[in-house]
Amino acid sequence: QVQLVESGGDMVQAGGSLRLSCAASGRSFSSYGMGWFRQAPGQEREIAATISWSGGTTYYADSVKGRFTISRDNAKNTVYLQMNSLKPEDTAVYYCAAATRTGWTTLKALYDYWGQGTQVTVSS
Repeated sequence: QVQLVESGGDMVQAGGSLRLSCAASGRSFSSYGMGWFRQAPGQEREIAATISWSGGTTYYADSVKGRFTISRDNAKNTVYLQMNSLKPEDTAVYYCAAATRTGWTTLKALYDYWGQGTQVTVSS
């Protein structure tokens, strides 16, 4: 069983920055692929960024590429999402997810544990 707890969501103005954190339980965190997903009202949950077990490989959705950075600290069982140059269209609930059966994936279906989400609101 893996528990994920997100933090860092807030309301910011366009152009601002936020850093999301996701603390994970479990002794095998360093073997999991991890990801950040987001869901805006009335829309499907979509991938924002993913990171491999070692942190050596990352993936970003085109909509966030160049503005968001995903990273992880395996010693702290934590994954981060640094979000810069935020836009109103980034407004969503952001979810942290773990893919425990693979060390790296961009397939949402392979993420088997999810956090409760943290709200990010960007005003214009």
